[in-house]
Amino acid sequence: MDFFTFELSGTQLQNLSSLALAHIGDAVYELMARSYLVAQGKETNRSLHRATVALVAATAQAAGAERIAPMLTEEEREVYRRGRNARVHAVPRGATVQQYHAATALEALFGYLYIKGRRERLNDLFAAILEV
Repeated sequence: MDFFTFELSGTQLQNLSSLALAHIGDAVYELMARSYLVAQGKETNRSLHRATVALVAATAQAAGAERIAPMLTEEEREVYRRGRNARVHAVPRGATVQQYHAATALEALFGYLYIKGRRERLNDLFAAILEV
């Protein structure tokens, strides 16, 4: 098994919980954010860390989710909805419950697209999130 670029069957993917998708999606989203920041010329560990935290915080992810909502396909909206409705047990300081649910939904969507092997779609959505 290739753990870096693995894909699951449709049945296996459907059997994953939204929180499992969000777990993978969180890592995918953060890797994309870190890659973007390094490509932008951030060089010091401190500036990279601060900029990464700003991009991956629940509040920023919730804003990004709102930005890409009109772009989502029906399939993606369903994954997002499932992620938003996932039962979470704690909300980080600085984020509302609604923002945290939106961030979890975004991460679930990114996890889903990653597992499906839809790298181009991930790049399109991430680019749209970065547009201000």
